Amino acid sequence: MWCNSTSITLSFLQTTTHHSQLSNGVGRNSVQIVPLRRLTLEAAATTRREDRTARHIRIRKKVEGTPERPRLCVFRSNKHIYAQVIDDTKMHTLASASTMQKPISEEFDYSSGPTIDVAKRVGEAIAKACLEKGIEKVAFDRGGYPYHGRIEALADAAREHGLQF
Repeated sequence: MWCNSTSITLSFLQTTTHHSQLSNGVGRNSVQIVPLRRLTLEAAATTRREDRTARHIRIRKKVEGTPERPRLCVFRSNKHIYAQVIDDTKMHTLASASTMQKPISEEFDYSSGPTIDVAKRVGEAIAKACLEKGIEKVAFDRGGYPYHGRIEALADAAREHGLQF
């Protein structure tokens, strides 16, 4: 058996018996083992991004933004973190905040990527933008990411500044 991270190859062996007659009239049996066939199984290798996308699709089947309770959607990259409040019935973004906005990007030096402090600031900004537009209740969509670290910090900061979810 040969094993790789994405494929497994199995070889099945077959035993065959040959009967031959020697010149002196004595029979002789010989056993020969030969490969019958080779079977290769390919496994689908998924990346962490594909796993996250699959989780996000599963979550989106349950979490839906309505005009009364829009969806707070979070996206995290290696350089930035984004938050949007979306009304899914109209497919319309009601408010947004990210680390690319000038007030947040000038406030922090995050050359090594966004930190928990930066995520908290984005949470504050999205809560402030929602409250200015009269949105108090949202449905939190973590985007397939674990509720930990930057995602948790953004959610906690948004709650502390008046959003309910």
